[in-house]
Amino acid sequence: MTTATEATSVRTAARVVGAVKVYGSGDTAVRALDGVDVDFAAGRFTAIMGPSGSGKSTLMHCAAGLDTLTSGAAYIGDTELGSLDDRRLTLLRRDRIGFVFQAFNLVPTLTVAENITLPLDLAGGGGDPEWIEALVDVVGLRDRLHHRPSELSGGQQQRVAVARAFAGRPDVVFADEPTGNLDSRSGQEVLGLLGRAVRQMNRTVVMVTHDPVAAAHADEVVFLADGRLVDRMEAPTADLVLDRMKAFEVRS
Repeated sequence: MTTATEATSVRTAARVVGAVKVYGSGDTAVRALDGVDVDFAAGRFTAIMGPSGSGKSTLMHCAAGLDTLTSGAAYIGDTELGSLDDRRLTLLRRDRIGFVFQAFNLVPTLTVAENITLPLDLAGGGGDPEWIEALVDVVGLRDRLHHRPSELSGGQQQRVAVARAFAGRPDVVFADEPTGNLDSRSGQEVLGLLGRAVRQMNRTVVMVTHDPVAAAHADEVVFLADGRLVDRMEAPTADLVLDRMKAFEVRS
């Protein structure tokens, strides 16, 4: 049982309150999020799951400031994203949020080392050299720093993308189907890497996935269905997640 003292000491890295997102209007309107309240604890690995069309990617995009809510509010820490103008929102995304996508989004003309530090270089600073060195070792790319993306496997490219996402020590890293373009072995390596970043480097990860095996790497899974938060699961296993997903499909 969680005591009141323990509950208040849990810091929230990101959250949405009363989140509604509607695409289109009139008869063609689609309610992708329908009043979602969810928080993502700092120092934790949270997976977002749900059937196709459940709103999981929309939730991530709105929580990360890549898309705006129709109503409700999204926060990074105590900062409400809707209160920021475009410039301040861009700076917040640059300084406090990291992203890992299904497509690796590396710059082909840059080396691994240059891709990792690219966001920091664009911001006009080199970051913390010791932190970058530690990241390089965590992702296992020490012997690939001078290679270009075309000289790497898909799994290695995604590891570069993960290192880049963590390079500026963001408050939270959002990962959207990060293993979607990888074979199972490379996918497991990337998921293990995200888990180590959380548990060994005290980072925060929020990952959208459709894969129960991927979700099992998280500390907690939140489940969406029809744009609503319908369940949360602590200490997930692939079998438990799969069973929960099957239950949603039977209900729908």
